[in-house]
Amino acid sequence: MMKKNSMLKSSLFLLSFILAVFMFTGQSCRISGDEDKAGKIMEFEYVDPLVKVLAEASYFKPAEAVSEVVRGENATLQFVVRPRNQITGLRVDVSPALNGGNALPPAKTGFVGYVKVGRSIWDYSRDRIVSASGYYPDPILEVESVDVDFGNTQAIWISIPIPADAVPGTYEGKITISGKSGKRSFSLSKNYSVKVYPVTVGNTSLWVTNWFSLDTSKLKLLNGGKSIEPFSEDHLQLIRILAAKMAEYRQNVALISPLALSEYEYTDGKWNIDFTNFDKIVNIFIEEKVIGKIEGGHIGRREGNWNSQFAVMVPNLTAGPENKFDMLRITEERAKEFYTAFFTALTAHLKEKGWDKIYMQHIADEPTEQNFNTYIEIAKFVKNIAPDMPLIEACHSKNLGGILDIWVPQLDFMDRDYEFYNAQNKSGKEAWFYTCLSPKGEYANRFIELPLLKTRYIHWLNFKYEIPGYLHWGLNWWNNNPFEEQTGIQYEGGNILPGGDCWIIYPGNGSILSSIRLEAMRDGIVDYELLKMLENKHPGKAREIVNRIIFSFTRYDNNIEAFRNHRRTLMEHLSEDAN
Repeated sequence: MMKKNSMLKSSLFLLSFILAVFMFTGQSCRISGDEDKAGKIMEFEYVDPLVKVLAEASYFKPAEAVSEVVRGENATLQFVVRPRNQITGLRVDVSPALNGGNALPPAKTGFVGYVKVGRSIWDYSRDRIVSASGYYPDPILEVESVDVDFGNTQAIWISIPIPADAVPGTYEGKITISGKSGKRSFSLSKNYSVKVYPVTVGNTSLWVTNWFSLDTSKLKLLNGGKSIEPFSEDHLQLIRILAAKMAEYRQNVALISPLALSEYEYTDGKWNIDFTNFDKIVNIFIEEKVIGKIEGGHIGRREGNWNSQFAVMVPNLTAGPENKFDMLRITEERAKEFYTAFFTALTAHLKEKGWDKIYMQHIADEPTEQNFNTYIEIAKFVKNIAPDMPLIEACHSKNLGGILDIWVPQLDFMDRDYEFYNAQNKSGKEAWFYTCLSPKGEYANRFIELPLLKTRYIHWLNFKYEIPGYLHWGLNWWNNNPFEEQTGIQYEGGNILPGGDCWIIYPGNGSILSSIRLEAMRDGIVDYELLKMLENKHPGKAREIVNRIIFSFTRYDNNIEAFRNHRRTLMEHLSEDAN
């Protein structure tokens, strides 16, 4: 009897040990498989990349992961992960997309980061996206892995460049995510496909400029916050990184100021002007294939508040770098002497470099009804010295004496005075438009709180209203921590700078990070080019497509599925001509 009890105890002990081992190893077992197993530990779904996925979003209807593109653009896909436990070390691997023996280039992957929009603006759009947390998706983080807290959703961004010589057809690949959910390792996969149409988009013809800062106080954020010497090799390399990113996203106009970048001497009653630094910067932007046009930076600014008059900047040879210029009226002798010498020398220099045909000059930003007379005064002075130099300006007034060659009204001014600006485009001059902290309301813009369609539609407006250019002031005007608060304050007038107004790119470590808004903007530029291509062959078809999406300057179809259908029709029409 004692022997039987002893054997029973031994058996129970062994069984308990086996169960304990099983329970322990079970917690760290690996879950592998395809999408049918995903729901057991997390939601893992495809979401159209035009959807801004909030961190608190929780419902994702299953959808087929398909990107439809032409050759020469980027295929973009977005997947979301919402765990039922904390995920640590979430990684993404994307297999090459294959079509028989043909393969697309490797995919670029990133995790969409979330940034704070902590100030309210007035005149919100009815389409405004409201985040309960105040955090919104925007930067595309180029990191190997991220952790995802329970209750949060993480968006994954995938971009595949489509070569101009890609064989048309459907390419198929697989995305695999892996990491740890709690203590359990997992690996889950989903299929994706890219349909490439037999249409090729090359260089785009829409003029696009985003004003950027080359100041070392901004670019040092690309250098781990370490200070850099102006125009040192390190500084020039960071400028090159910035230029390369601009070219990648189809920006073809660069605001570069010969006035701000040049060095000056005044000897024997003559101004000597050294354009060396200006040349260095222009050459970088040419080498990186940004420049189709050079915008010469402003030579004037307001003497005081918004409605004050314009004066010009004249070098002060006795002051330090922070006070390099004095503000003088163009009627003062010292100002007239300097700008006669400056524009005479600049005109000759541009011709010598072969840049005179691509150069255009700003006078002073945003002249209004209150100060246009002093603006005209300066502009006429410049034109008398350099009559063949085109003048371009962001303007709040039409009363500029007809002196501008390229008018750039704010989008709402373009709407209100479209007949006037359209006449400029038809008369041999040009009229572009710009957006900034305004217009708000239902106008298309780049604010973080707006749907991505409203950013992409900016360039559909360019096509619909035959407007050949677009300007925005804020490419990289970062604060000290651009991954946190996105809004700012313009203290004069009490304007709130909406989230996303001051920058649309983010600083990486020796690199520039894109944003989902910049991706939408680039794709809108491509859309414009495709519409122009169709217009050249079938104007009626191009107009029919754009009119089904853009109803007026403030009314658009905001349905993503409808947009995809219309763009597919556009690619199909172009494919008919290609076959």
